[in-house]
Amino acid sequence: MPRDNMASLIQRVARQARITFRSPAGPTFGENLHRLQQLLDEVRAEDLHLAPRGPSAAAAAGGGLPWSGVVPPVSYMHICETESFSMGVFLLRSGACIPLHDHPGMNGMLKVLYGTLRIACLDTLPPAAAAPPPPAAAAAAAAGPCHRALYRSRQHYTPASPPCLLSPHTDNLHQIDAVDGPAAFLDILAPPYDPQHGRDCHYYRLLEGPLPPAGAEPPGLPREVWLMETPQAADFWCGGEPYPGPRVCF
Repeated sequence: MPRDNMASLIQRVARQARITFRSPAGPTFGENLHRLQQLLDEVRAEDLHLAPRGPSAAAAAGGGLPWSGVVPPVSYMHICETESFSMGVFLLRSGACIPLHDHPGMNGMLKVLYGTLRIACLDTLPPAAAAPPPPAAAAAAAAGPCHRALYRSRQHYTPASPPCLLSPHTDNLHQIDAVDGPAAFLDILAPPYDPQHGRDCHYYRLLEGPLPPAGAEPPGLPREVWLMETPQAADFWCGGEPYPGPRVCF
């Protein structure tokens, strides 16, 4: 059952997010971010009136058949948005993947509500004059921009895990896979995506091959890799669903 204090908790999360990201360069940013992380760590699926879904429930919510290209592989529930941050819930169907993408100049926090996510995190690196791209990257440059990156980590996250964090310079690129069933996570981005202000979402492909499949660990992390910017994958799109949880107000 939902906890009686959940409305105040999700409201406090939103208020703390507004305080934290109102001055991300201020002297108290680290302290405020830690407080927000503590609050976010308390949130559970049932407190947002969510429950793990089977194929039939996912189809009903998505308005179509079980995920086979008719129902979107990922859905988003919008909770709130201000100039400094946005907050919502992403729901991934079983086997769904949010492809490798970036968050230009943004901070972010991700808290798993149900299911298991495998998250690969990378940093962009500045061009290195002494390190020319490998042949694969040089050949791919004709098809799209190529970038050096640091492949930092690849971990599994569950509701028992602390929030996964990203910053403008650390873990800013990530790929998110649902493992062994559907999954959902609460997501905070600060500031929100805004193409008019240079915060558009870009997608990437690892030039040395796709990120390792489930059960296979990438060798030697962290390590430098090359990425090619690509269009959004044809088999990935994000639908929308109404948010059923406690209302957030400012």
